Amino acid sequence: MWLFFGLAYTFTWGAQLPAVLARHGVISGPAEAWLPLTGLGAFGPMLAAIICVWREPRGVRALFAQLKVWRVGPLWYAVALGCSGALFVAGMALASLFGAEGPWFYPPRDAPHLVAAVVFSFGEEVGWRGYALPRLQARHGAVVASAVIGVAWCFWHALMFDLTGISLWVLAMMLPFFVAGSVVFTWVWNRGRHSLLLMVLAHLGAHLNNSNQPLPGNAVPALVHSAAFVAFALLLLAVDRRHLPARPLGP
Repeated sequence: MWLFFGLAYTFTWGAQLPAVLARHGVISGPAEAWLPLTGLGAFGPMLAAIICVWREPRGVRALFAQLKVWRVGPLWYAVALGCSGALFVAGMALASLFGAEGPWFYPPRDAPHLVAAVVFSFGEEVGWRGYALPRLQARHGAVVASAVIGVAWCFWHALMFDLTGISLWVLAMMLPFFVAGSVVFTWVWNRGRHSLLLMVLAHLGAHLNNSNQPLPGNAVPALVHSAAFVAFALLLLAVDRRHLPARPLGP
């Protein structure tokens, strides 16, 4: 697992570092000139997973075969795609009772952003949930596995956030969002017959109503979304421990 996480960070940060250095004036030229390379960084987790399974029997084929698990019932498609956005809307509705203002919907700004959301969701989830989750869950249980992936998932975004002007302290503030989101994703994974397709849709759903869009100027939507995810994750841990087992599942 250390190899996987190390490779994921290396590939992603290696692709994004030139743009970050250009943004801070360390190298000449505009950061935008490096954006094509920066976009490839989203495939870091997938490339790391491919390398880690390369020598396993049917390794790469088995990794991507998880995308073919689609007979999970229409309800779980709706849950995967709509859960994140619904939690944000519910959180904003509650926060509005206490004076919070602002939009409840932050869809992709245009067609290229929508395409990027689809492609990036695929590139990340093949690694996070396709490779790391089943292995960590078998060894450490769903709770620890979700927490480990959540922390790694959060700080993997560090250079990406820097490129959009978001400071590291804001990213650290987002840690509960990623950890609680990881718990919810694990729950969907376990309830949805370990369908990697559902995980890609769940990740895409977070982009279809993306509370991070107002950052860094307005952190309220991201904080509200984080609180909603934490509340829902705690509820799931309380009522459905069968699909969020704390104990290792074995090999």
